[in-house]
Amino acid sequence: MREEVLAKIIEKASKIWGADVSTLNGDTEFASMNPKSAHYSQMTTFLEDEFDAEVPYMNFKRCATFGEAADYVAELLDE
Repeated sequence: MREEVLAKIIEKASKIWGADVSTLNGDTEFASMNPKSAHYSQMTTFLEDEFDAEVPYMNFKRCATFGEAADYVAELLDE
């Protein structure tokens, strides 16, 4: 499940920030993307729609890397 979530995060991040998918991975830091609150909001809304689960914005925003975010969302989906 984690890999599926990570793939979706990378897919959405490439669209939000206009980054090449091949340059993004689990170690990519959100800070390197210069994220704004609206970006996190777009990401959590996208993930909620994709996985039909609530993804708390404030907790998601605390994740430093795409990999941490994938772990967090995968845990939510396992509950």
